[in-house]
Amino acid sequence: MRPTTYDTDTDARERAVLVSLVTPDIKRGSGDPELSLRELVSLAETAGVEVLTSLTQNKEKVDTKWFIGKGKVEELRAAAEELGATTAIFDQELSGAQVRNLEEALDLKIIDRTQLILDIFAQRAKTREGIIQVELAQLSYLLPRLSGHGKNLSRLGGGIGTRGPGESKLETDRRHIRGRITDLKHTLEEVVRHRNLHRERRRKSGVQQVALVGYTNAGKSTLLRELTQADVYVENQLFATLDPTSRSWKLPSGKEVVLTDTVGFIQNLPHDLIAAFRATLEEVLEADLVLHVVDSASDMREEQMEVVQRILGELGAAGKPQVTVYNKIDLVGANGPQLVPANGPDTLAVSAFNPDDLERLRQTVQDKLTGDTRTFALPADRGDLIALAYRSGEVLEQTVDGETMLMTIQLNRQDYELHGHKLDGYVRQP
Repeated sequence: MRPTTYDTDTDARERAVLVSLVTPDIKRGSGDPELSLRELVSLAETAGVEVLTSLTQNKEKVDTKWFIGKGKVEELRAAAEELGATTAIFDQELSGAQVRNLEEALDLKIIDRTQLILDIFAQRAKTREGIIQVELAQLSYLLPRLSGHGKNLSRLGGGIGTRGPGESKLETDRRHIRGRITDLKHTLEEVVRHRNLHRERRRKSGVQQVALVGYTNAGKSTLLRELTQADVYVENQLFATLDPTSRSWKLPSGKEVVLTDTVGFIQNLPHDLIAAFRATLEEVLEADLVLHVVDSASDMREEQMEVVQRILGELGAAGKPQVTVYNKIDLVGANGPQLVPANGPDTLAVSAFNPDDLERLRQTVQDKLTGDTRTFALPADRGDLIALAYRSGEVLEQTVDGETMLMTIQLNRQDYELHGHKLDGYVRQP
């Protein structure tokens, strides 16, 4: 990412009024407005902004000029002046023209939800891949909005909405910006190629992969650290993890699998961000098992779970074998959200800091990844069936008895269900 031309180490925290518009279309397309606005507060605080108050308007449709109604613009101006706000942060995505009109009417920096999330990602990106992905998402978002951000970009002092590509890049013409986007995509393709090579090596070696997914701040990184003793960044904040972290994880049988932590999901995750991070999120598609980590103590738990399932569907991972891990049960009090479901083959309630819970999680994952141990009596001249047996699990023993190959296999449940059923007629009865 190119460095910004702003001094972002300003001492004064930005002071913001949050604004949410609720229309029937927004409600249908974006989920729960209350959850979204509460998240916007957390996002702003994560970005280092002091939240002064919030305004919500219920309207039949979006105002093409102001986004919110003209009367609400006046109310926002009065509230900002009274409270000494420097910024207005909108919970929905704005067009460049709407940003320009609002800035001129309010004399405030105008930021929308997408730009705020991109800014947090710009703060957190550390690896080369993460930095490329964030800059690509920022430029893709800003390209059609360049004409609407002139006043915003000219403000001194930096702060949210100004990290990343920087003023000099954004003031160049669209052709140069498109050229930069093309360069970033080519660089990212090379990163993806290397990642695919690593995946292919893992597949050929027979190492199975388990992916941790879930809402942001559900405790995925904490679980990864406690399960694998990984030295990973853990913090009680949104998007503490951007870059996927993979570690070797030993199951009770002694078999090792790869456990991967992924970026947290959130309601209305920007499309540009999903596109830029697709290579990272594809770790989920490659996983043999998905652990959906849920914050048990969140009073918006069910809504958050729905968001995760929706995004998994968008990624094409909805059909993956999955275990729901209700984390943070140590924080669920008598007056907290409803109790978590009972433990079962697809559901587990744990505290990441309870060794017994972690052991149960290990056993559950092992049970999901492996099937029964079976012995097959295969014709020794049927190389296709013998190859299929090797693809269906771990061969524990094989002997030749005349024209028959006896193979004892610890089945991989997913692989066996996929194509191993062709071996069903060759199972040797005890």
